[in-house]
Amino acid sequence: MNSLWLSDEILKNIDTKRELTENITTDVCIIGAGILGLTCGYYLSKLGYKVAILEKDTIASKATGHTTGKITSQHSLFYDYLTNSYGEKFAKDYLDVNEEAIQNIKNIIDEENINCDFKYQNSYVYTIKKDELATIKKEYKAVSNLGYNCELVTKTGLPFDIAGAICFKNQAEFNPIKYLAGLCKCITNRNGEIYINTTAVDVKMDDSDYITYANNHIIKSKYVIIATHYPFLNFPGFYFTKMYQSTSYLIAVDTKKTLFKGMHISAGVPTLSFRTALYSNKEILLIGGMDHKTGQSSSYKDTYGKLEEVAKKYYPNSDILFRWNTRDCISLDKLPYIGTYSTGTPNMFVGTGFKKWGMTLSNVAANIIVDKICGNYNKYEYLFKSTRLKPIKNHDEFKNMLVQSTNSLLLNKLKRPQMSFYEIANNSGSIIEVNGQKVGIYKDANGKIYAVKPICTHLGCLLSWNDIDKTWDCPCHGSRFNYDGTNLYDPAFKNLDTYDL
Repeated sequence: MNSLWLSDEILKNIDTKRELTENITTDVCIIGAGILGLTCGYYLSKLGYKVAILEKDTIASKATGHTTGKITSQHSLFYDYLTNSYGEKFAKDYLDVNEEAIQNIKNIIDEENINCDFKYQNSYVYTIKKDELATIKKEYKAVSNLGYNCELVTKTGLPFDIAGAICFKNQAEFNPIKYLAGLCKCITNRNGEIYINTTAVDVKMDDSDYITYANNHIIKSKYVIIATHYPFLNFPGFYFTKMYQSTSYLIAVDTKKTLFKGMHISAGVPTLSFRTALYSNKEILLIGGMDHKTGQSSSYKDTYGKLEEVAKKYYPNSDILFRWNTRDCISLDKLPYIGTYSTGTPNMFVGTGFKKWGMTLSNVAANIIVDKICGNYNKYEYLFKSTRLKPIKNHDEFKNMLVQSTNSLLLNKLKRPQMSFYEIANNSGSIIEVNGQKVGIYKDANGKIYAVKPICTHLGCLLSWNDIDKTWDCPCHGSRFNYDGTNLYDPAFKNLDTYDL
């Protein structure tokens, strides 16, 4: 199941170091080569800072490479919530900074002559249900009160009837990998260094500098930026107590028909998202959604299967070209954490919790972090203060996260597994008990057995088997491991223990 964006060979031609093989000194050490890390690297190298970017896998191979590629300030139905929770000024500043981010991205594309299929589009949040219209109208009123020229419409171009939608004009879409390829060239042309297959495992203060440990080597720097999607340093910061991860699914479809314009997302649950993209010089359709908390059990039928049903319903002769999924960090008050990593770590910065809108918010975060490094005032920093003490606005989500973490850390470990070794089918997996110990078993299509200790190497939560992707997923904080125990997604960075059978 490969992402459309990662099917392109373009990143393989970028001039990056294969991996870190020696100790180095730099001005800024950036951990993570997704869109946030590379945007920070772009701005800082342009200002004359020497940057070193560390990526444990390959460039943009995780969250950024599995996005929908929408650049928008319309973050579903959000502004009525912001206005009621924080006031109109707060909501307007949030809208303004995201609108500025759209223009910032366009400016970079134009200045650096990056060919990334950027296209302005109208963005819509729609509903097919009349009983959801009131929510759409509340959002329209909230956004209009902020002075933004949005519209209420009853037609969007979708191949089905809607009850209504709110439209934001002059939003955008692009190919995120082509965009990041352009950023990489700019960074390396300015003597920035990008290291792949380089896993950062710790960061320590050293007087007024920092020492980052990676690949048995050290990087000494004055500044550190944690741009790893989910922060891998638990203490200080305690981000694992303030965020969870959500998994959503995407398919790319050759409809064999002329497609509509615009970007669309449903107001209700389950989420359905639509946009077009270019593939082999042809316009294809991306359909996404069906999200759920990472680590919760789900099936192909209820995820990719539902998206494929939608595709076949409206485009019966269509072909499914790509299938992929992604994980997004969501804070409990629905706002990102951007700024200083913690009160005890000056000159260490973070950007995370982008709530599925990382293409735009990553630019917001990069500008705030770069301003802090340069000693400049940023009037939007207060919106996302990473050290805020009262981030818990959504009490239900906070309660659910505590219950899930308690179950996975303690209660589920005490339960006897319901499945025996012989009941596990080929190409599937489950947790069994062997001599009083829980063992994660996967049998491949030929019956070969892979056995792991199903305990997350992040904070010790009991993992769950994901039969869609053949992975072990953490229901506490969203870490993911391959069936053979290899770590795939943060915040964990160590592999699982394995057993020889």
